[in-house]
Amino acid sequence: MESEFYEKDRLLVFKITDEIDDHSVQMIRRKADYEIERHMPKRVIFDFDSVTFMDSAGIGLVIGRYKFANMLGAKLEVSNLTQSVKKIFEMSGILKLIPVAE
Repeated sequence: MESEFYEKDRLLVFKITDEIDDHSVQMIRRKADYEIERHMPKRVIFDFDSVTFMDSAGIGLVIGRYKFANMLGAKLEVSNLTQSVKKIFEMSGILKLIPVAE
């Protein structure tokens, strides 16, 4: 996973390049929490453009980061959902809670 912080907009973008399963979620969670706390952004975007596989652990990851970012005053969004990721998010109802960034 790569991250980039845009100081001017106080925007933190995470580009996820791995498959999202139980194993990778632990690493992504630690890095995301560290970067969110370090930069204190106004907006956090998880970019799913390169994700080829995601299971239910990904839903937990996103909801957990949503709560963490919200607690610190940031808004979390998702972007570039692949068809398979979008289907999982739709079935879970997560898109009713977390907006899709343009």
